[in-house]
Amino acid sequence: MAVEPGREVNVEVAFALPGRQRIIPLTLPTGTCAREAVREADLARYFPEVPPETFEDAALGIFGKALRDPDRYIVQEGDRVEVYRPLRIDPKAARAARAADKRD
Repeated sequence: MAVEPGREVNVEVAFALPGRQRIIPLTLPTGTCAREAVREADLARYFPEVPPETFEDAALGIFGKALRDPDRYIVQEGDRVEVYRPLRIDPKAARAARAADKRD
């Protein structure tokens, strides 16, 4: 779907670090994809400690549901586009480490 000039949708873009979060309300042209909504939110301005490419390459979701192809998902009125941080440790490795600690 192409961007439709003159028609708009209201969405939010959300990002969080362990100690703080930011939700940016945006009004975007109808037909805007989720990835473009993140670009428009300019999250690097609010989180200067996070490398800007983190926001470009991040996994995205809508209200907790991961998007398979955020470059093709067209945001809808009221959507909250969530920007997911990369995992710091593989969940399987974390479970294995906890299990090993319990054995010791």
